[in-house]
Amino acid sequence: MNSSGGELFAEFALREIPKLLTLQNRNPHSPTYGCFDRNYWHYKIADFPCGMSQEFVWPLALALESDCPGNPYRDNEVIGQYVRAGILFAARSSHSDGSCDDYFPNERALGASAFSLLACAEAYQLIGMQSDEALEFFRRRTRWLSLRYETGRLSNHHALVALCLDVVSRLCKIDNFAAARDERLSELLSWQTSEGWFPEYDGFDPGYDTLTLSCLARLHQTNPTTQLKKAIRSSVSSLANFVHPDGSFGGEYGSRNTYNFFPHGFELAGRWLPDALAINDRFLSGLHAGRAPCYSDDRIIGHHLWNYLLAARDYVTERPQQTSARPTRTELLQAGILIDRRETIELYIALTKGGVFKLFRDAQLVLSDTGISLRMRDGKVAVAHLIDNYQRDIQPDRISVRGQMGWAKQSQMTPVKLIVLRLVNLTIGRCAPNILRLLLQRMLVTGKKTAPFRFERRIEWNVGATSLLPALDRLKLRLLSR
Repeated sequence: MNSSGGELFAEFALREIPKLLTLQNRNPHSPTYGCFDRNYWHYKIADFPCGMSQEFVWPLALALESDCPGNPYRDNEVIGQYVRAGILFAARSSHSDGSCDDYFPNERALGASAFSLLACAEAYQLIGMQSDEALEFFRRRTRWLSLRYETGRLSNHHALVALCLDVVSRLCKIDNFAAARDERLSELLSWQTSEGWFPEYDGFDPGYDTLTLSCLARLHQTNPTTQLKKAIRSSVSSLANFVHPDGSFGGEYGSRNTYNFFPHGFELAGRWLPDALAINDRFLSGLHAGRAPCYSDDRIIGHHLWNYLLAARDYVTERPQQTSARPTRTELLQAGILIDRRETIELYIALTKGGVFKLFRDAQLVLSDTGISLRMRDGKVAVAHLIDNYQRDIQPDRISVRGQMGWAKQSQMTPVKLIVLRLVNLTIGRCAPNILRLLLQRMLVTGKKTAPFRFERRIEWNVGATSLLPALDRLKLRLLSR
């Protein structure tokens, strides 16, 4: 590594390595040696290990080879032993079909299974591991993934499965996994919209879209096709809109409200598409200024760490000259997102989420607003930000969004609910995990129950004023009827 940008990606990831080591059971005499789910092996407040957590073997393995200055983990043999232990625990804690659970027993979660399989297979190769048990586990889980489809349309999971099929087919030299990869990839590309983005549940989330792009860029390395190259180019063009003027990325106006950013795909695509490198450069300016979001979640921190370390390893040294000119107004009507740039002000507004917006002035965040909410006397809350087909009126100097409010999802777990859920997991969930997943998705993630209120959000630009700020500050929220 010989560039400050690559070093910045690596430094961001390497400082989280101690957290991963703290989460892992590193006692070789323990029956749960190698497990990264501390709630299971140490606190014993979980009754099954989270399979997603075994993904952490990949950032540990990448830390072993990182040449970032001052990297204390480089060529550390003990870290290599921990990686090996993590891979073997993933194999031994999986179901007989190779799948693993994430949040519930017998869940057989496709996302967790794909994330951790990819990580284990890649880490296996990085440390030069030789294990028939691990290879058999890779084949078993990949066979399960090749036949498995989940409820909901999560493009990043679909892309991960395609990449797993590719990696394991090459590692284990199994041709039929390559055929399954092509089928999965073809379906994923058919989901891409004409605006360039891939769906996540009910809409477009820029953060998860960067993960989908990372997987596609990896697949393009080993299986370059004209169709895949076209899809990557279109995706990069779409994602270029969502690096904010302060270097931050994404947020509540996306379908899943994430601040995710996965840089590796932009480095890979940037070798033949310079516009992709410009996206990373803008994000790096925010990273350098300390504006990166906190990813230190015990379950998903690994997603970002391996992606940042890969971006550091594959960092392109010859960078394009950034151009400051960006479109004055960008309307992604399929995504329901509008971006308006005027003088020193940038507005990002979600039309399908009731007018949720971010406002920047002089490259600084002024306001991140998720709309009005109304609290009832009985504690129920009506909100305007749930995804829906709201009425919208887009004029050169006025944007209005209006429609029906919805009830916020506020259900919490109780001892009784947890007991019932466990009984369902151990009975119905054992035979039909996808049906149970669909029901839980509808209860906790997707769908909108309408509330007896209507709202209108209006943003007006005062063209005649010497400054645009007074007009923007006159954001009007109206409760029209009950």
